[in-house]
Amino acid sequence: MDRFEKQRELMKSGFTGDMESDQMMGKPQPPLEKSFPEDLKIIELPTVSGEEVKKRDIFQCIMNRKSHRTFLKEEISLEDLSFLLYTTQAVKEIRGEGYATIRPVPSAGARHPFETYVGVTRVKGLAPGLYHYSGIKHHLVLLKEDPEIGSKMRMAARDQKFVETAAATFIWTVIPYRGEWRYDLRSHKPMLLDAGHLCHGLYLSVEALGLGTCAIAAYEQDDMDRLLDIDGKDEFVVYLSPVGVIKE
Repeated sequence: MDRFEKQRELMKSGFTGDMESDQMMGKPQPPLEKSFPEDLKIIELPTVSGEEVKKRDIFQCIMNRKSHRTFLKEEISLEDLSFLLYTTQAVKEIRGEGYATIRPVPSAGARHPFETYVGVTRVKGLAPGLYHYSGIKHHLVLLKEDPEIGSKMRMAARDQKFVETAAATFIWTVIPYRGEWRYDLRSHKPMLLDAGHLCHGLYLSVEALGLGTCAIAAYEQDDMDRLLDIDGKDEFVVYLSPVGVIKE
């Protein structure tokens, strides 16, 4: 059992003794959201009203939630993608002179250390490729068009074939310093817990639309980071979840 003990420590509270975080020392906080060059193409997303919801019984959505690994090779609408992005990571409010964001899912200290990328394979009106979601502006930034994005994501996800047949794959990266700035060495367990909150929010939103998803934690770290062109240190992939059309 000794080989498990070190890893188990991450699961414990860690909030013991004094803590001197960068926030306490008055160091400037990291940006609330990642920025990109202004010359990249912006895709404004449809306004989310709630009319997109097909299943309005919240109890049934909760009880029927499950993982789907079989998808039809069909498109989802831009309205559906907009709804899923909005209900998981849209910024509803910025508090404290840019200190924290309030979103549909909880996060320790309202730090929300995640960035949402979308590998689009079958979304009506969008070219296949890699996109980044701005929760503050509710729009997508086209990072690169790529007709082979589905197969590349599949291989980076250890050849899990349903990644390629999905309509869109949500890829969440973490920017650790967003949490470390506030909670120092105690930040890493809460950030992993927050990833679970985020993905479960996607599960319920997907169920409400009559679509399917399946969370993935098994992927090749270097390959997935390289696909997103991120450094693997100050930002790296932490979770992904393909979304697609399922049989009735």
